[in-house]
Amino acid sequence: MSYDRYLAICCPLQYNTRMTSNSTAVLIMVTWAYSLVKFLIALSLNLRLRLCGNFLNSLYCQNYLVVRLACSGTKVNNVYGIFDIIITIIVPTLIILFSYMKILKVCFYGSKQMRQKSLTTCTPQLVSLLNFSFGCCFEIFQSRFDTTGLPGTLRIFLSLYFLMMQPLMNPILYGTQMSKIRGVYEHVLSSKVSCRCSKVSQSD
Repeated sequence: MSYDRYLAICCPLQYNTRMTSNSTAVLIMVTWAYSLVKFLIALSLNLRLRLCGNFLNSLYCQNYLVVRLACSGTKVNNVYGIFDIIITIIVPTLIILFSYMKILKVCFYGSKQMRQKSLTTCTPQLVSLLNFSFGCCFEIFQSRFDTTGLPGTLRIFLSLYFLMMQPLMNPILYGTQMSKIRGVYEHVLSSKVSCRCSKVSQSD
């Protein structure tokens, strides 16, 4: 999405020639193939381990939590885990931030209408990216470090943040960009405010 926004804003005349159906299909296939290869490597590394426990300090199963249950050597798994974090999280985040720096640079020198439109288009993805990054940090923190000393409520929050916040926030972020959905939001909020005001006036 950041590449699509970058082409649309920074290279608008080349957008139709670069972002074709074939290039979109290639990007999707590369993403799926990378995820499949990454999963198969992690699975093959875990299958060779001999597990000595069956208790996971999490609400759901994570790869590294399973690795921590092993009695055999996990050095290869640890190295692969760090490499996976760098390739999956850090590198894409840097690329996305670089593309948005280019976008903001173009918007800064553009007209006021262009700046407003670009910021309105890019803000949901930036917020979604930050939300995803926080979720990944919580996942890494919970799996790599001992969190038994933390309060139970905080551990549950850390466990559910990645699963719950991303699918909850994205429809709201991108939905508010659509005029019909935004109109429904505004209508619901205004009706609630008017109901509260009427209740307050009646109580007075």
